[in-house]
Amino acid sequence: MKIAVLSPIAWRTPPRHYGPWERVVSLLTEGLVKEKIDVTLFATGDSITSAQLRSVCPSPYEEDKTIDAKVWECLHISAIMEQAEEFDVIHNNYDFLPLSYSGLIKTPMVTTIHGFSSPKIMPAFKKYNKRTYYVSISNADRNSDLDYIRTVYHGIDLDNFTLNEQNGDYLLYFGRIHPDKGTKEAIQVAKMARMKLVIAGIIQDKSYYEEYVKPSLNEDITYIGSVGPRDRDSVIRHAYALLHPINFSEPFGLSVVESMACGTPVLAFAKGSMPEIIQNGENGFLVSGIEEMAHKLKDVGTISRKTCRETVVKRFSQEKMVKEYIEVYKEILNH
Repeated sequence: MKIAVLSPIAWRTPPRHYGPWERVVSLLTEGLVKEKIDVTLFATGDSITSAQLRSVCPSPYEEDKTIDAKVWECLHISAIMEQAEEFDVIHNNYDFLPLSYSGLIKTPMVTTIHGFSSPKIMPAFKKYNKRTYYVSISNADRNSDLDYIRTVYHGIDLDNFTLNEQNGDYLLYFGRIHPDKGTKEAIQVAKMARMKLVIAGIIQDKSYYEEYVKPSLNEDITYIGSVGPRDRDSVIRHAYALLHPINFSEPFGLSVVESMACGTPVLAFAKGSMPEIIQNGENGFLVSGIEEMAHKLKDVGTISRKTCRETVVKRFSQEKMVKEYIEVYKEILNH
């Protein structure tokens, strides 16, 4: 079985710090190689992989502003399609654009939908509904107009996350600085609870940061920037709890799973995929607003941090994700 995996080129695969899609693609690719699958990864030229790497774009367009994203996206995606006959299955992790080639190639394509950025992109997914196989990353993120072969939850490399059974003394916000992710709400919760808050993540909305985050920074509320893989484990495992007050229907939430892998319980608004990931009272709490989130912080001590990790080992490991994708590939080839 020869699999071609198409990764985005916004960031390196795996990313240096931020790049959730690229991170998942890297974990999948490396896991497939461990399972003795013949894998070719199409990603940026500076990507790191034990699979065969093919690239046309030398570096990520988010890190090299001399690169025109649209031009190099076209070159990147056309490269894999022009070599399609070499592979048994193409695994598309690049949203809707590669779908437009699916009617021109004979190689079957599976597309993992990492979330819908806007309803405006739906016509592309609908047009190619019968030409590709769709995988959802949560049941909550499914669209009723599309057919799906399976839901496959993201997995993480548990070796990169260390269980800490002792409660930390600060709250953690880990994600993009953006209204969708609720940075402002996390700050409000920390102030209500009179607890320290550490904020980590890229500033995706600068005006939002300037208006709602920066004015609140002090000795108790600190922003430490975008935390890379090396420091992620330490920052997460020493936290008392992760605050995840999202303002949108999040398709998955890698930081939520990573937090639980370190034993750190998660308090999240009950939106999107959160009810699928968080088992209320077992590895965190689902709440309806900032007042309830602040109130529930006192109950974090009732949660076993060891149990938090065990739920991830059971449901969200890299090995489980890889195994399920291999089953998807086999099902497609036997179709």
